[in-house]
Amino acid sequence: MTLRLYDTVTRALRDFVPLTPGHASVYLCGATVQGEPHIGHVRSGVAFDVLRRWLLAHDYDVAFVRNVTDIDDKILNKAAEAGRPWWEWAATYERSFDWAYLQLGVLPPSAEPRATGHITQMVDMMQRLVDNGHAYAAQGDVYFDVASFPDYGKLSGHKLDDVHQGESEAAGKRDPRDFTLWKAAKPGEPSWPTPWGPGRPGWHLECSAMAVFYLGREFDIHCGGMDLVFPHHENEIAQAKCAGDGFARYWLHNGWVTKSGEKMSKSLGNVLSVPNVLKLVRPQELRYYLGSAHYRSMLEYSEEALQEAAIAYRRCESFVMRTVERAGEVHVGKWTEQFAAVLDDDLNVPAALAEIHGRVREGNIALESGDSEGARALAAQVRAMLGILGMDPLDPHWTEATDSSAAMGALDVLVQAELDRRQQARADKNWALADEVRDRLAAAGIAVTDTPSGPEWSLERSSSNESGT
Repeated sequence: MTLRLYDTVTRALRDFVPLTPGHASVYLCGATVQGEPHIGHVRSGVAFDVLRRWLLAHDYDVAFVRNVTDIDDKILNKAAEAGRPWWEWAATYERSFDWAYLQLGVLPPSAEPRATGHITQMVDMMQRLVDNGHAYAAQGDVYFDVASFPDYGKLSGHKLDDVHQGESEAAGKRDPRDFTLWKAAKPGEPSWPTPWGPGRPGWHLECSAMAVFYLGREFDIHCGGMDLVFPHHENEIAQAKCAGDGFARYWLHNGWVTKSGEKMSKSLGNVLSVPNVLKLVRPQELRYYLGSAHYRSMLEYSEEALQEAAIAYRRCESFVMRTVERAGEVHVGKWTEQFAAVLDDDLNVPAALAEIHGRVREGNIALESGDSEGARALAAQVRAMLGILGMDPLDPHWTEATDSSAAMGALDVLVQAELDRRQQARADKNWALADEVRDRLAAAGIAVTDTPSGPEWSLERSSSNESGT
């Protein structure tokens, strides 16, 4: 089956046909490094890491670029409020984002360019836009002439008459719908020289210039959060097209992480930072949670949903670990046809997880019946499928990352043995022994929940860890 992706421009599923056979070029709008990353920030990193892994599984040579916006109004303002140099502020939180991506098993990009390292490319793009009659300078600022691009609004669906860029008024701007490519230098702010005077880049210009520099004037896929569709990505398209570039052939956008129905953001005060959430669950469990909804869907945060995802992941992990314990080494096998079919259908990770859990159930039955070879074959499939989703429990990233992960795996083996003992006691109607096992686990801080598919366990959280804020 051919990989099909939902393209925001056409609002339809399209067969993925790369510009160059055997090669896939992908640009992901990365972080504006103004503060600590929260789980809403890193959802796109996880979602499009799955895209990258699936393209690699299709034997594509993948060039994956994820930028860093290290110069921005918010960065300058927050650094000034803290009395710190803007470059130090940006570098500090760039490291925080790198740490968060690493914790979640997101593959490092092929290149991770910073905006401040590509001023030359931005000036070149502005020059082409001015020469082509699509941009103009005024009092040291440079603006894009929105009305000069007939296709403006095609990505977002905005009508030209309804466009509001969200920028402050400026004396030199000819039309309020025009947006800023370059901001004239201000006292105390960093600046770089240009033919139109010193200043710093506008946000939209940065990504267009970097994407083209690294991936070529036309490339395959541009990704980002749905909040970037307008104005950021709409303006990226306008700049690139009017500068003479073909730019992205497919546009993919992930949904938000929401809390109480609202987009997670610092302004709403409902931020759940990655370090705080990782006090509640392990990194691979958080990754499972972030991928548990389709990438284009909203993901409503609750600690209950987070813990349910953690339990679901442990069910898969436990099966693989118990198979290794009982049946010997398990190598990575091949995913199922159903798994491939649902991932080829616009990266339907929820359906892929359902397929994995189906194989886990079969594998547990094989284990309990003594069918070691059958369990090993199924565990090999589970490893392959979890690996595509970045969550293979035997991947060195997870097995060697932290002592706590190893401890959790060992704990799971011990708890599962106790749960098996309790199940046998219940089957023998030895209720006293069954209760004794459950009470002993509870005393150790392990909660047991009986479900239609069997007992599940989780660590009971102390009150100090009940909130991630």
